[in-house]
Amino acid sequence: MRILDDLALLAGRLLMASLFLPIGIGKIGNVAGFAASLATKGVPSPMLMTYLTIAVEVGGGLLLILGVIPRIVAVVLAGFVVIATTTSHIFWLIPDPAAAMGQQIHFFKNAAIIGGLLVYFAAGPGRFALGRKEWN
Repeated sequence: MRILDDLALLAGRLLMASLFLPIGIGKIGNVAGFAASLATKGVPSPMLMTYLTIAVEVGGGLLLILGVIPRIVAVVLAGFVVIATTTSHIFWLIPDPAAAMGQQIHFFKNAAIIGGLLVYFAAGPGRFALGRKEWN
């Protein structure tokens, strides 16, 4: 049964990486646009935050795939998602119910991502990871 657990952990890491990595890579081609969107939300130093966002999404995605430093990756990505969620998906402040519902879906989707990262924090990367030795 342990092999199924390890395969599930691998699949979970790859699926989680499939969210962060392509989005981070996509931002590389639109640095100015993403920085402008952060500025409209009142984020300080939007250009610096854009580069940090790209580093977290791309770096975190790659580290998930490799399964290295799992606890650090889980905490950093979960913290990043908390910040992104509370910056971008504050549905309770949107007066239009239809627009609020869309943001509410994103809010709870992100809550589920945080939950998955917490499971990764607790369970570790599994057998099919470069970081498995550091976990034991």
